[in-house]
Amino acid sequence: MVMPTSTKPLFSGAKKVHCIGIGGIGVSALARMLTQSGVAVTGSDSHASPITDALKKEGIQVTIGHHAGSVTSGTDLIIYTKAIGVRDPELVHAKKLGIPCFTYAEALGEVSRSRYTIAVSGAHGKTTTTAMIGRVLRAARLDPTIIVGGVMADVHSNFVAGNGTYLVAEACEYKRSFLDLHPRIIVITNIDNDHLDYYKDLADIQSAFREFAQKLGKDDVLVCDPAARNLTPVLRGVQCRVVDYTDEPILKLSVIGRHNIMNAQAALAVARVLGIAPAVAGHALSTFRGVGRRFEYKGLVRGVRFYDDYAHHPTEVRAALRAAREHFGKRKRIWVVFQPHLYSRTKLLMNEFARAFDDATHVLLADIYAAREKDDGTVHARDLALRIATRTPATYLGTFETIAGFLLLNVERGDVVITMGAGEAYCVFDILRKKITH
Repeated sequence: MVMPTSTKPLFSGAKKVHCIGIGGIGVSALARMLTQSGVAVTGSDSHASPITDALKKEGIQVTIGHHAGSVTSGTDLIIYTKAIGVRDPELVHAKKLGIPCFTYAEALGEVSRSRYTIAVSGAHGKTTTTAMIGRVLRAARLDPTIIVGGVMADVHSNFVAGNGTYLVAEACEYKRSFLDLHPRIIVITNIDNDHLDYYKDLADIQSAFREFAQKLGKDDVLVCDPAARNLTPVLRGVQCRVVDYTDEPILKLSVIGRHNIMNAQAALAVARVLGIAPAVAGHALSTFRGVGRRFEYKGLVRGVRFYDDYAHHPTEVRAALRAAREHFGKRKRIWVVFQPHLYSRTKLLMNEFARAFDDATHVLLADIYAAREKDDGTVHARDLALRIATRTPATYLGTFETIAGFLLLNVERGDVVITMGAGEAYCVFDILRKKITH
């Protein structure tokens, strides 16, 4: 069994912390961690969401909208998401008051300094893999702290407060955020062309992962697939031990898809490194119930089954639909409601997206979810619909309301509908239910 380091108080001395962008999946987890540590937490976000609603129920004061007045002189610390600009009124006011300000990644890095950190990175699968590893460590009674970029089905949260000294955390590569962490074990699930609004190309992405891997010392461990072509440049010059997760056995899982089998193999490799009994790890993974928005079953409407998936990159879309097709069979009608995420991603990966929906019966396109970007007029969801339609029937419908109306008229009992994207495509299910009940 690997022996972890000792713990220290989180942000020692801070009694009141304000979180800007508290509705984000990462910042909300830190807010919960601080609250459970006895710190008074306030927060703000640009709009209300299920996460902000849940935080309010947990006793955290959340303000909708960004206002300088939300930050008071009694605040000891600011944690903010990189999604906000440097001119955010709360961030500007906090700096005027001389309040220390940490990005989410920097704050998580401070947490990881004093814990034996298992950091899970990769273009795809890191949320599920993080949750799987966390579940294995809990089953082994190691009482880990877990921070995941999604809601874990078994605990109904993106955060688990552990009294042990292990931290299992999702490590995001966007803007090289993961470089703020201090890991002892790094998992790289895979590397792919993504976040090209920040990175110049695949080589630039690989350079970030290489820098991350080089944070590991000779007594540390990198878990990955060393034979994967995109990993080769990353492994050059690493001092740590490299563990190949593809050597692990293939388990029968409750969650579907070949990609989840690989995620489970990565979790098994971590368990082996930590000296966890294979039977304990195997049982924890075989009974793993998944993470919210990862092929999550939403419900039944007039005999039509609805699922929701966070897939927003062509590789993720292809993997999710392949798993769905294998699960439901060749004859099942599978409707996909897809909301493209980011103008840059849609434009740069247009050809890859066109080939990603081959296992769907029909694709319905919503308008592009802009997130942190502005529309420069060079790409539209109609363009993507036309490109997909060269291989798979596809229709641009724009709004979720219009899509729900279209489904109401066209789906049949026994069909499957999968809402997809990193935005708000999941709303279609609720809109459709309301249309039926009113």
